[in-house]
Amino acid sequence: MFPGATADRSASSYVVVGAPLDVSTSFQPGTRFGPERVRRFAGTFEDYDRAADRSFSELGVADAGDVHAWNDAAEYCEYLASVCRDVVRDDAIPLTIGGEHTVSVAPVRAVDPDVFVVCDAHLDLREAYDGDPWSHSTVTRHALDVADEAVILGARSGSEAEWERAAEGDVTVVDPEDVAAWAPPAEFAERDVYLSVDVDAADPAYAPGTGTPEPFGLTSRELRDVVRAVAPHASGFDVVEVNDRDDGQAAVLAAKLLRAFVFAHADATAADG
Repeated sequence: MFPGATADRSASSYVVVGAPLDVSTSFQPGTRFGPERVRRFAGTFEDYDRAADRSFSELGVADAGDVHAWNDAAEYCEYLASVCRDVVRDDAIPLTIGGEHTVSVAPVRAVDPDVFVVCDAHLDLREAYDGDPWSHSTVTRHALDVADEAVILGARSGSEAEWERAAEGDVTVVDPEDVAAWAPPAEFAERDVYLSVDVDAADPAYAPGTGTPEPFGLTSRELRDVVRAVAPHASGFDVVEVNDRDDGQAAVLAAKLLRAFVFAHADATAADG
């Protein structure tokens, strides 16, 4: 169980769903261990958060455990989407822990957002990779089958074809050096947003435990600030691509970002109420 996720599932406002899919990682596998590691390294955190002046365990978070993964990514995402739809139907926010980035397709389908906001080192706009249309490098393309537009924060890697696709009107790319100055546009207040964090958006100095690390990335604080800024507009969140190839740096960052999302979203909800 994610520490502090003590709410009863039937009365929760947020539901953690583990998605340990690990079938298409193109360099360093191990994302099957991501959900367990994120939960384990979150065990070091205090329940009380000074910045929010609230305790995580008071915010109505439940943990639904892991959705056991198998090798057919398309079939798995279809089933995972049904799990996330149950969360949405219960008026709760799905918080998905991955697992390779492919799993984000499932909660995106469940939430059905207008805008897909993603922190990622890679554009992930490929039609396929090594002949696999469900590769983790295709997730933003799949998200655009649902969302009207995508905002990619921190991207610094992609094929020539992906950069050409990213130049089209439904995609906005914010370079790593510009992320600190980026803020959600005013129209987000009127639109349904989904937020995804691929932990490789962080510079590998902060999160080496990921499948395809890419230097010159975001700092931990920059990622935290993005999560806090987007959370009030979001109806779903995931943090993905955590593996077991470091000493816990990626997992502890992912866990802290999940908490940052919940605190910021809960504060905005309370203010609106």
